Amino acid sequence: MRVYLGSDHAGFELKNHLVAHLEKQGHDVTDVGPHVYDAADDYPPFCIETARRVVADEGSLGIVIGGSGNGEQIAANKVPGCRAGLAWSVETAQLTRQHNHAQVVGVGARMHSTEEATGIVEAFLDTPVDDGPRHTRRVQQLTDFEQTGDAPALPEA
Repeated sequence: MRVYLGSDHAGFELKNHLVAHLEKQGHDVTDVGPHVYDAADDYPPFCIETARRVVADEGSLGIVIGGSGNGEQIAANKVPGCRAGLAWSVETAQLTRQHNHAQVVGVGARMHSTEEATGIVEAFLDTPVDDGPRHTRRVQQLTDFEQTGDAPALPEA
């Protein structure tokens, strides 16, 4: 599996750990950065570029890491075609892949131990999407809105 990783200073150490861990597992890993620790860096450039690469490389997945993972996931979601989910447990990592067909996961380095975060990432990477009609229909509604700007109709009351 090709995996792209990006972070900010808060996620720098976890990103480096995950790069080495995922390479040992046989994944084709690209470290989008940062490549040196800078306590004043900003997450948007790294997370947006991670998402851009994932969208351009069909079948790949991405991981964006910061203190909480929130801003990083938001930044990734600004890239057209990217679906990024914030995962705070193995179960939420699995569900964002299965139900939301997410290609990028946001993880908070300050929210988890290294072992917990590694388990979350492994769950995300190992979980296939659920191509059932219910989830596919919902993801298509999001894709259509992103492409056209026309919101899905509200159901009748």
